[in-house]
Amino acid sequence: MARPRVAIVSGSPGDGNVMSQAGAMLDRFEVPWDETVLSAHRAPKALAGWIDNLEPRGIEVVIAGASQSAALPGTVAAHTTLPVIGVPIRGGALDGIDAMLAIAQMPPGVPVATMGLDGSRNAAVLAVQILAIGDPDLRAKLVQFKDDFEIAARAQ
Repeated sequence: MARPRVAIVSGSPGDGNVMSQAGAMLDRFEVPWDETVLSAHRAPKALAGWIDNLEPRGIEVVIAGASQSAALPGTVAAHTTLPVIGVPIRGGALDGIDAMLAIAQMPPGVPVATMGLDGSRNAAVLAVQILAIGDPDLRAKLVQFKDDFEIAARAQ
């Protein structure tokens, strides 16, 4: 089994419905990934240890999903130089708008690429685009994906 190149992390088990779509998209591109659930608020020490171990494990991109206060993507980005893609997940009093704003409004020097609400599939495609910069085989799969996407859109 290949070492994961992408790490998917979510703040609670309830986020799994949305975040599993990222894994399915990465499978489509044959990009190895792993997934964990760690809360920035309820398990900060465990999260810090997980972040410290990303690069030694060969992780190149992180997809982090969170709802409500959505501290997880920003916390990960604050502790690593790896690209972090944030997925705001619907829920809570503001139905995910609070999560979107929390992920998008990061301070200078701590960027998080922010997807739309429940946008884990796009997060996976962006992760593939990042990885494809130095991977010609993955780039070819991405080109085919985009071509297939256009053909399907025209057929509608």
